[in-house]
Amino acid sequence: MGNCCQSCLGSRRSNPYEPLLLENEREAVADLLQFLENRTTTNFFDGQPLQALTILSFSDNVDLQRSAALAFAEITEKEVRQVGRDTLDPILFLLSSHDTEVQRAASAALGNLAVNADNKLLIVRLGGLEPLIRQMLSPNVEVQCNAVGCITNLATHDENKTKIAKSGALVPLTRMARSNDMRVQRNATGALLNMTHSDENRQQLVQAGAVPVLVNLLKSPDTDVQYYCTTALSNIAVDAANRKKLASSETKLVQSLVALMESPSLKVQCQAALALRNLASDEKYQVDIVKADGLAPLLRLLNSTYLPLILSAAACVRNVSIHPLNESPIIEAGFLIPLIELLSFEENEEVQCHAISTLRNLAASSEKNKGQIVSAGAVLKIKELVLNVPVTVQSEMTACVAVLALSDELKPQLLDMGICEVLIPLTNSPSVEVQGNSAAAIGNLSSKEGRSPSDDYGPFNDVWDHPDGGLHKYLHRFLSSTDATFQHIAVWTIVQLLESGDQELLHNIRSSSLLAPHIAQLATASRGSSHEGSTLGSRSADRSRSNSFSDDGGGDGDGGAAEIAALARRILEITEDDIPDGGIPASQRSERSALEMASGARGDDALRKSVRDALRAKE
Repeated sequence: MGNCCQSCLGSRRSNPYEPLLLENEREAVADLLQFLENRTTTNFFDGQPLQALTILSFSDNVDLQRSAALAFAEITEKEVRQVGRDTLDPILFLLSSHDTEVQRAASAALGNLAVNADNKLLIVRLGGLEPLIRQMLSPNVEVQCNAVGCITNLATHDENKTKIAKSGALVPLTRMARSNDMRVQRNATGALLNMTHSDENRQQLVQAGAVPVLVNLLKSPDTDVQYYCTTALSNIAVDAANRKKLASSETKLVQSLVALMESPSLKVQCQAALALRNLASDEKYQVDIVKADGLAPLLRLLNSTYLPLILSAAACVRNVSIHPLNESPIIEAGFLIPLIELLSFEENEEVQCHAISTLRNLAASSEKNKGQIVSAGAVLKIKELVLNVPVTVQSEMTACVAVLALSDELKPQLLDMGICEVLIPLTNSPSVEVQGNSAAAIGNLSSKEGRSPSDDYGPFNDVWDHPDGGLHKYLHRFLSSTDATFQHIAVWTIVQLLESGDQELLHNIRSSSLLAPHIAQLATASRGSSHEGSTLGSRSADRSRSNSFSDDGGGDGDGGAAEIAALARRILEITEDDIPDGGIPASQRSERSALEMASGARGDDALRKSVRDALRAKE
């Protein structure tokens, strides 16, 4: 937080010295006055100037102590540098004085020096926390202000955070956050914020009763207090256990944060959206944000030209969109066009990822929503961008297409848009996730629940040999893969293409010298194995957490291999038979039914279901 210590130090108090001074004290006073006259060229942190200040600091004369404390405060306000124990010891001694003015000036000096990283550590090591905690409890507001400000600065160093938490400082800091003095309140909330950057400290803050205070201060008229409290609550909400406590005890939290997204301060708007993003990791908050009319301010932030606002809003909407009940409200609120436009936000990869993930979430449960997303231009934008965006964005984009391709109504549109022209090269991506998502999208495009003679599979023929070797080479790569999931989706896709009855596809597959050996090999694998207990469906569901197929090997046991073998044999049955008029012969249809019954009806239907289940899931 930098130097957030707001010194409450007033002007130098001028009191006559007591008549009797020790000789070295008289000399120190004279020397100090001379050094102060030449302060622009004097180094007060070493040599005679420091020696003079030290003598006055350790004097029994309170007026001399006041002079030393005020001098330290004024000097450190103008110059901060790394200092040693010889400088800090007299200041820490002054900090323990019973005189309010000495306390006030000494804590101001220490807070100034605590801006330096090395000084932060040394102050704590020398025992500076204990007197600062005592001064936080002072009845004097100026002393409170400087003591809290100093701890705020000390708490910016990671090595100090745990020591501060264990020192007993959190309870008085929480009390100071309720101060009627805005300076004290500002410093205290800043200190509490600095203590929220580790799980252990966050739990201690919760136990110290800081959460209700922070939530209440969201209504503060002070922008800095709003910012500190919003950011602290955002950090606290990272932990699931804390979110649960917040949900049960802080019923107005969401409304307060939604209101702060309309703050005149950009940094407060940003942190409010980020706090809501963290809360929206839980289903309850996903719904609550929409109920609290949070979509309108989020849309405004999303349309901003300021990157932090765009990023925070995009991240929040992504989490809110996970809940099925929020899909239609988000679309109806007008988010589709801004989200699609953010797909080309090259300045920030994270914004692109949030935008495409939100679109995928919005498409998950409703055919109507899928149609609206396609009509708004999402697929055309993906086709334009996907080959040139970062791999993480490619993974999200191909997963989104795979979800949209589940719609039988939309498949012809997607194929006419030429989406396969970009999906096929991506099946050979260096990223296994991108490969798997692209293959799943192609597979979903190739399948249809109820086929009719009017179905056009020409787009698959158009990409049979190109680009990048086309559909043909992609199927060969996946058939020859060592990953059982890739093998499975390849044989399943081929079955879908063959069952279309398209004669050109049948000819291309039947005449392929690349595909035939692998299909034959897979067809003979695990021929004698039982089909019971196949686990590929559940395995795919496990993978759905990232909406992608990963390369963790094909060790699914005999059941998974048996399903692959059954699909491979189905391919051989179709390609070895003569198919009149582009239809599936009755003999093969009956054999297929028998095969499905023998395998517990788990053949290609099981894979279709597993792929759909995998790609319906949200992040």
